[in-house]
Amino acid sequence: MSKEFEIARELEVDATPQQVWEAITTGTAGWLWPMEFEPRQGGATPEGGVVTAWDPPHRFTTRVESDDMPGQSLNQLDQTIEPRDGGRHAWVRYVHSGILTDDWDNQYDGANKHTTFYLHTLTQYLTHFTGRPAAYTSVNGPAASTAADAFDAVARALGLSDDAGEGTRVLAQGPDGRVLDAVVDYRDPYFIGLRTDDAMYRFFGRNHWGAPVGVAVHDFAPDTGAGAGARESDSAWQGWLEKVFA
Repeated sequence: MSKEFEIARELEVDATPQQVWEAITTGTAGWLWPMEFEPRQGGATPEGGVVTAWDPPHRFTTRVESDDMPGQSLNQLDQTIEPRDGGRHAWVRYVHSGILTDDWDNQYDGANKHTTFYLHTLTQYLTHFTGRPAAYTSVNGPAASTAADAFDAVARALGLSDDAGEGTRVLAQGPDGRVLDAVVDYRDPYFIGLRTDDAMYRFFGRNHWGAPVGVAVHDFAPDTGAGAGARESDSAWQGWLEKVFA
């Protein structure tokens, strides 16, 4: 049964309205995933939708309507930005709305919790990496990672103790024997965020919603490119997940 939904958040960020605008329109690889928008009202979006509001640096709205989207027939993202503290900071209102067509409660819960984590990652990007180009990597675990305790296995494989909460500096165990000297910037039963001097590592406990766990990396190292280096990282983290759930 189809049903409408709306997920709204408001946040103040340590960034100018222009920096927020650039993050949500051209810098999405730094905190979400890479996307390109035709920069005008009526322009195209990468999901086959349309830009319904393009008012830099104040308002950005996209809308997708399609019966081919899995579990959804309408998806809209609306972001309003206002200056604070004489323009040195910004207030952001983010509204994700649409129509879910299947398994409404589970999909809404997943989208709601993901929104919190994604917007946290946006604030981390604006605070620590704004304007730096990013290479983005994203991989999913094998079928075994849909198990109820799969995300606990991810935390153990990283070497995180149960009391390693937000703000804790850790030496996390990455792929190929690499050690990540990182700060835990987010942790709850559903997500883990690690931040180093040159990257953000995001771990998604999507097993809670019947999907495989996932890993995403936003790499800001100066020599990072979107070519072989990014593909190498895909392969490394895929191997890491395969080993965790072997």
